[in-house]
Amino acid sequence: MGAVTRSADRGPKQDRSRATRQRLLAAAVSSLAEHGWAGSTVAAVAERAGVSRGAAQHHFPTREDLFTAAVEYVAEERSTALRALPVQDRTAVVAALVDLYTGPLFRAALQLWVAASNEDQLRPRVTELEARVGRETHRIAVELLDADESRPGVRETVQGLLDMARGLGLANVLTDDTARRRRVVAQWARLLDHALG
Repeated sequence: MGAVTRSADRGPKQDRSRATRQRLLAAAVSSLAEHGWAGSTVAAVAERAGVSRGAAQHHFPTREDLFTAAVEYVAEERSTALRALPVQDRTAVVAALVDLYTGPLFRAALQLWVAASNEDQLRPRVTELEARVGRETHRIAVELLDADESRPGVRETVQGLLDMARGLGLANVLTDDTARRRRVVAQWARLLDHALG
């Protein structure tokens, strides 16, 4: 009978643990986006998430663990949302891809990139994470655009779109670039229609 009770208790405990982890990840992304690497500590994230510092360190033993996991988690959520997009015209697809680089996730990732450029311990983790996220985003973009990468130049065209989207995200960090971004998105959609057929 005791084994049944312990097994039954495990479910709610695991659910609470998962919920705590999710709150920590969301708080870490928000903190990075708002305060940068220097202003984002494990203690600050734990407070924002409404958990103790000890609970935060139970889930993420180091600061690097916490912030790379946070950016990875949101990147996975972003990929899931992209995959769920209905088949649309190219302008809507380009706009959705550009939106990836103009929100809090991009700001958080940008802060992580800057920190990794100066911190040897963080650099390999961020480099590997960004390579993986970049490959996945490219693959999803190819699917959404119905692009045939066996044709010469198509792979580079899709990658150019993603690089342009990142550039628009950088421009948006300092000022609201919405009006110009709309025009650029429309032009890229026309270019893609021509390049991808």
